[in-house]
Amino acid sequence: MAESKSAIIVGAGLVGSLWAVYLSKAGYKVTIYERRDDIRKAEISAGKSINLALSVRGWKALDAVGVGDEIRKIAIPMYGRTMHDMEGNLTYQPYGKEGQAIYSVSRGGVNARMMDIAENVGNATIHYNVECTGADTKAGIVRLKNKKTGEEFEKQADVVFAADGAFSAVRYNALQKLDRFNYSQHFIEDGYRELLLPALPNGDYPMDKNSLHIWPRGRFMLIALANEDGSFTCTLFMPHEGGENSFDKVNTKQEVDAFFKSTFPDFYTMMPNVADAWEDHPLSSLAIMRSYPWHDGKVALMGDAAHATVPFYGQGMNGGFEDCSVMWELMQKHSENWEQVFEEYSVLRKPDGDALQDLSLHNYHVMRDFVADPKFLLQKKIEAKFAELYPDKWMPLYSQVTFSTIRYSEALKNGMRQDKIMKEVMNISDIESKWDSEEVMNRILEKI
Repeated sequence: MAESKSAIIVGAGLVGSLWAVYLSKAGYKVTIYERRDDIRKAEISAGKSINLALSVRGWKALDAVGVGDEIRKIAIPMYGRTMHDMEGNLTYQPYGKEGQAIYSVSRGGVNARMMDIAENVGNATIHYNVECTGADTKAGIVRLKNKKTGEEFEKQADVVFAADGAFSAVRYNALQKLDRFNYSQHFIEDGYRELLLPALPNGDYPMDKNSLHIWPRGRFMLIALANEDGSFTCTLFMPHEGGENSFDKVNTKQEVDAFFKSTFPDFYTMMPNVADAWEDHPLSSLAIMRSYPWHDGKVALMGDAAHATVPFYGQGMNGGFEDCSVMWELMQKHSENWEQVFEEYSVLRKPDGDALQDLSLHNYHVMRDFVADPKFLLQKKIEAKFAELYPDKWMPLYSQVTFSTIRYSEALKNGMRQDKIMKEVMNISDIESKWDSEEVMNRILEKI
């Protein structure tokens, strides 16, 4: 009988749970260590509970091991974004072509479902309330501590995967102590606070559920994504301090009430008791974590542990799931020679991790500052029209990131090139009246 192959995954979040299924498919006995309680047994949201948006890359990784349909049961399609202005007027912008959508899933809901999948499909054993205190990367040993009993112990496996999030204990306690390991963290000046907009008394949704709702206000914004029960998870992104609209100025119930009444009047009408719900979720910060290399010895970083990003492209989970697809392809390519797999994984995937972070920051400005700008909306219309006429020559950046599996690094390069062309097109005199003319379309064609 062949010797059994063993793998340890640190972190039972989204990426760790999915990766367990892939490893099990390859014949590995998988053990997962998770520092938190089993979220399926507690009425709590998993860590940072912003709703997540699943798109093509994520679905590809889930479907490759046959678990996509299980997640489709709890996913709500969003076909575009609906902008709410100060007067409560709505403008709608489709995300892609007819029928293309990103899917809203609650982080807690999808994480609980993924843990079930890790156990039932991946035959993984998950140990809760166990934190990683260190690792010997060359020997594939993780040092662990049971948070309930205080017991400290070590476990060894053929391969170890750190899927334990932005503040990865494996990265911090092991890789960051290595010579020539690069690491940086950058907190953006904005934080976020979450609010739950309840369903209407009859259980209906208070707004269109198949839309991502945005209240863009220049330096800050509110967004809302639908949940299965008729409610919306809403997130306010705003500077921590400085300026008249910042979290340090909005604290008392009176301040919260006045802020929403004047800034988001149509939202306030739907949730007049917003000030009472203000403290239900903590004020949280947002950071970008970069690291390299993403492996050492028998240990590799995956998902946020390698490339945590800010949530403004809705690609954090999709990028983490794509790490699983890429690692799986490399396992086949190198016949599970892990030294070669990890070496190529770091080199191949790092530019895409960096590009995803750059794209996320860029989209933050798009959502916050530009989506309400008529010129920006016109530019998007011109791009959509040109892409329809010449689909083999032009795919809008958003579609490259969200509706394709083009590498993030390629998409970023293409996007920068396209943006340069569009800036010139927008400078054509009287562009507003002739935006869909043959002259404008030919001008773009010449530049490609």
